Amino acid sequence: MSDPSSSIALVTGANRGIGFETARQLASAGVRVLLAGRDRAAIGEAAEKLRADGLAAEPLVLDVTDPPTIRAAAAEVERRHGRLDILVNNAAVRIEEYGKRPSEQPMRQWRETFDTNLFGVVEVTTAFLPLIGRSAAGRIVNVSSLLGSLTTHSDPDSYAYTPMFKSLPAYSASKSAVNSWTVHLAYELRGTPVKVNAVHPGYTKTAMNDGAGDLDVTDGARTSVAMALLDADGPSGTYTHGGRTVPW
Repeated sequence: MSDPSSSIALVTGANRGIGFETARQLASAGVRVLLAGRDRAAIGEAAEKLRADGLAAEPLVLDVTDPPTIRAAAAEVERRHGRLDILVNNAAVRIEEYGKRPSEQPMRQWRETFDTNLFGVVEVTTAFLPLIGRSAAGRIVNVSSLLGSLTTHSDPDSYAYTPMFKSLPAYSASKSAVNSWTVHLAYELRGTPVKVNAVHPGYTKTAMNDGAGDLDVTDGARTSVAMALLDADGPSGTYTHGGRTVPW
């Protein structure tokens, strides 16, 4: 993206972890960032932290599982800015318990996981798509996971091919579905300035991972930020980590 300083970005799940760090890095690049989340106090505090560092940040109440708040947030962004240049669909949950067999995870966890990780992504994206269409260079980044890769899950040499990660079938399937949504939307928007990509942030030390991981949040946010700031000759419909293609 040639001039980030004129861009407006929205990051969901932005009050902590990778979402907050994504917002911080985008704001540090000159982007005006809307930090979205369902807890008004938490996102207000997160936005204030960035403003205290001299960065352009605004809080935005948005619960990805609550359609009225999604519609209200889209209307608020239109009122404030009239367009949206970057959407980072970062909000996600991992509520399954490690150690259970895939067939032992209860259906309520499947439904709750898909409500946030897939249906929330689709509903937020479609609500903001008209505003993204007004951008000269719209960018949509869907935060997936290596656990969304069926190729990786089928590789006995992969860390995903272990009892620990095979106990997350709903989370993994929801991210596979996000990947599918990504390529479908990229196809729809082919021939437009809007680029749609999925990213694997890396195994990052966050609360979602109970503090486990190989990367800190600074590194975990880098791929999302890079894809959010793609130039006009950048790709669309891809699944990447650190500039490398992740197998579907």
